[in-house]
Amino acid sequence: MSDRVTEITSRLVDPIVEEMNLELVDVEFKKEGENWFLRVFIDGENGVDIEECGKVSEQLSEKLDQEDPIKQAYYLEVSSPGAERPLKTEKDMYKAIGKNVYVTTYEPVEGEKAFEGALIDFDGSLLQIEVKVKQKEKNV
Repeated sequence: MSDRVTEITSRLVDPIVEEMNLELVDVEFKKEGENWFLRVFIDGENGVDIEECGKVSEQLSEKLDQEDPIKQAYYLEVSSPGAERPLKTEKDMYKAIGKNVYVTTYEPVEGEKAFEGALIDFDGSLLQIEVKVKQKEKNV
C-alpha cells in the first residue's frame, strides 16, 4: 500500500514542483505510532522556503482530495530535505560532485564501511570520495 501511495503522490506532485522550478526529492508514506504521515521532500536551486512548501502542500492537497488514494487519516508534510539530503538518483550524485558527502557501503572498502569527504567523481556506478585519514587526504 505504501508504494502505491508514494507512486500516486509522486505523479500528482511532479507537475506542481516543475511549474514552480523546483524538484521532487522524495516521497514517503509511513506510520509512526498511531498516525500516518505522507511526507513530500522538495528542493530548488537555492533551497526552498516555507512559502514554497505551503504552495506545494495546498495544491497537492487539492489533487489528493480529488483522487483520494489514501483511505485512512494522515498528515501531509511538505518540506526541504535539508543539508542531510539523501542522494538517491544518478542526477543527485552528479549534482553533489565537489560537495561533502557521507556514504555507507554494504561491503567493506579498504576495511571500512562508512566514508565522509568530498565527492570527487561519479561515473554512473562508481563514486570517488576524497577522505581525510589523520592529516592526509586519500581518494577512496
